[in-house]
Amino acid sequence: MKTTLNIGTLALCSCLFLASCGNSEQSKSESTDHSSHATEAPATETPTPTAEPETTAAATSNTIVVESNDQMQFNVNELHVKAGEPISLTLKHVGTMKKEVMGHNLVVLKPGTDLIKFGEEAIKAQATDYVPASTEVLAHTKLIGGGEETKIDFTLESPGTYDFICSFPGHLAVMKGKIIAE
Repeated sequence: MKTTLNIGTLALCSCLFLASCGNSEQSKSESTDHSSHATEAPATETPTPTAEPETTAAATSNTIVVESNDQMQFNVNELHVKAGEPISLTLKHVGTMKKEVMGHNLVVLKPGTDLIKFGEEAIKAQATDYVPASTEVLAHTKLIGGGEETKIDFTLESPGTYDFICSFPGHLAVMKGKIIAE
């Protein structure tokens, strides 16, 4: 009986200890006053990049750099370009994984393309970097791995909204965005 009481007491003490550690950290961070710091960043300083993609590009530009990473993300999900003018697009894979494991490409599709159907066809096109022979494809990069980059030049003749995706198997669900040609 005495042994059971000691184990129970020990378990209770451990739980209380762990709970109190979390609460003291939370209280400490909540009560810290940063108003007296003279080195705070000015409000105009650029924020630190986050894992979430930017929602828009800063301005309309036909020279574009899109980054991809090992977390299956593009750094942007909306690009603005001038219709009818040449576009120079560079895709950089800023991760470290090889293309066989975490390869990325960027495929520009015609407006109205059925992305699910296209993705199903892309899975079957390993020999062509997961870009199927399709009239829906307007431009595409080659498939690259970590530390690599590739560049393509193309023109979107008509104003409109065009989908861009990564067609590597499984990536289409999260690696997609829009190119708005104005």
